[in-house]
Amino acid sequence: MLRPSPLVDQAVRHLRERIAAGDWPVGSRLPGETTLARELGVGRSTVREAIRALAGAGLVRTRQGAGVFVVATEPAEDFAARLRRASVTDVCEIRMMVEIRAAELAAERRTDTDLAVMDARLAARHEAEAGGDDAAFIDADIALHVAIVAAAHNPVLSDLFTTFVPVLRDGLLDLAELVNVHAADATHGHAAHTALVEAIRDRSPAEAARIIRTELERTLNHLAPKP
Repeated sequence: MLRPSPLVDQAVRHLRERIAAGDWPVGSRLPGETTLARELGVGRSTVREAIRALAGAGLVRTRQGAGVFVVATEPAEDFAARLRRASVTDVCEIRMMVEIRAAELAAERRTDTDLAVMDARLAARHEAEAGGDDAAFIDADIALHVAIVAAAHNPVLSDLFTTFVPVLRDGLLDLAELVNVHAADATHGHAAHTALVEAIRDRSPAEAARIIRTELERTLNHLAPKP
């Protein structure tokens, strides 16, 4: 019998353990609410809440008129959790796909307000290059890229890029401990990012895509040097 508090959490944990142990294999039907309530020593409402939690985790599914069926033995992993486990190289490869298209769209859709934000963040990035603080430089660089993605005016694209930022930042900080990339190549980095903003200002999608591809390939080469 379960301890009285918190009942729902304990019920969820107990049922998950039973599912993971194979007591109810994938495809099998869970016992009814009354049976589970009696087994756990709780009310049917507690069982109902626990089943909802299991369904939310992707472990069970309710079939109207048939019952509750096990559909997985491990909880579904959300995208944010998957990203936290990803390598920075993998994230940067996906980042390249997102940013190339974002740069093209930004060149087509940018507004004067977008350009003002990009100009300010480009200046902040250049200032951070000279400051010698890796974290400040990486934050300024990412902020500029966030502004470029925002200028694409696609909220889904912006949300997707935002989910990459924490993993991307951590990976770039780790890289900075090994390779002082911005100090070693500061002049090129500033020139390339200036050219990127100018291509967006000039409404040149092909040129913006070419520049961002080249820059992100340089980053990938630092992360995963070719033999």
